[in-house]
Amino acid sequence: MSKINWLEKLAWNEDQIEELRFTGFAYIRQGKYDIALPIFEALCVIDPENAYNPQTLGALHLQMGQPNKALKCFDKALKIEADHSPTLLNLAKTFFMLGKKQEGLKLAHILKDERDPAISNTAKALILAYT
Repeated sequence: MSKINWLEKLAWNEDQIEELRFTGFAYIRQGKYDIALPIFEALCVIDPENAYNPQTLGALHLQMGQPNKALKCFDKALKIEADHSPTLLNLAKTFFMLGKKQEGLKLAHILKDERDPAISNTAKALILAYT
């Protein structure tokens, strides 16, 4: 059985995908995670090759205190884009939440040298918090 190309079935292009993604992100900014969650679940199905979608879905699960669900989403995102720093940072946070301190510290130490200060500074803060 072949996979359904939902973009084709819906006759959507990248503009509609971006509008849906921006809508989901707007709900995240408002703290309405329960509304944003199904939006990003849909985006994972409609646009399965974009690492941002499962990464954001995982971040939502993490924010909602569901680290096991988050872990599955981050694994999916990293299969799409292995060096996706935001996903790796959220994965480190997930490890800490699951009590896997050594795994979290290992990732944080790798990310502390990232060029993006939002990633590197958060990684450094995690190292300080957990050592």
